[in-house]
Amino acid sequence: MNICKIHENASKCSVNTMECFMVLSTQAQKISIAMLCGLFGTLCIFENSLVLYLIFSSPRTRRKPSYLFISSLALADILASIIFACSFVNFHVFNETDLSKETFLLQLGGVNTSFSASLSSLLLTALDRYISISRPSEYKLLMTGKRAWIALGVVWVTCTTIASLPLLGWNCCTLDSTCSELFPFVDNNYLSSWICFIMVLLGCIVYAYAHVLWRAHQHMAYMEKHQVQVGKQNTRMRMDVMLAKTLVMVLAVLVLCWSPVLVLMIYSIFARLSNCLRKVFAFCSTLCLLNSMVNPIIYALRSKELYSSLRMVFSRFRRQLKASEESPEAESTHKSSMIET
Repeated sequence: MNICKIHENASKCSVNTMECFMVLSTQAQKISIAMLCGLFGTLCIFENSLVLYLIFSSPRTRRKPSYLFISSLALADILASIIFACSFVNFHVFNETDLSKETFLLQLGGVNTSFSASLSSLLLTALDRYISISRPSEYKLLMTGKRAWIALGVVWVTCTTIASLPLLGWNCCTLDSTCSELFPFVDNNYLSSWICFIMVLLGCIVYAYAHVLWRAHQHMAYMEKHQVQVGKQNTRMRMDVMLAKTLVMVLAVLVLCWSPVLVLMIYSIFARLSNCLRKVFAFCSTLCLLNSMVNPIIYALRSKELYSSLRMVFSRFRRQLKASEESPEAESTHKSSMIET
């Protein structure tokens, strides 16, 4: 029985113990992880960057609180993709053990901040839809651009603070406590607290969307019953219902991608994990990148404003490409005519 079998308590908090968490034993597993992180990470960065461009290039969308929250979600997914993909591949594929405890906890804090901010931004979007449908007449007074920016600031500061706690001292090396079996230097009590924080966020999101869907169903039934009355109120309500359904799809993808990771995290707190389960956890972690990659696709397909903006960008790109292809031909025709003259 080697040192890796007995998962690290504070007396074994050193750089050498990080090798115990490098669970990928074959070259095929390392190549698979590298390919998944590279593919999902690259597509995630490209798609979310495109979403940010579409939102902030239009004066109409960048002023709306709902799209400010979506842009916060896209920014969090970009940061999560960059930090997670680089640190995960560096650790599991290239087996980097030269990192100090502080450097590793800093990277882990960046990943936790990004994913927590992503989930919190989704919660803000859920609350925005909740207010829009439950109190439509007061929505513009309650949800202003200033309040949206303040809410985003509070969310990002809170997520950064919670994610920085291991780096600030809440780790098993400093406290001489039980370390997590999944993450080096991470205290089991901190992992339990972080899981509770995530579960509270998920619970609030589910509650908000359950209410949104219930009210949306009522509005749809009302509009079908009074088809004669069509106006701005009904048009705006249809847009709210469409956006609510879109974000429910986002939530469904989020739950499907994060459930395996959260279940294994919870299981690791109460029982020992075999090497097989730890390998499963490593591969399931890449589902978080998949979630960040799928979200922008849902926006583009479901949001009429973003979809129309995307079509405009592509049509502009095609016109520029066509113009660049035609200009050399026109220039060569002009030169040949000059030679003949």
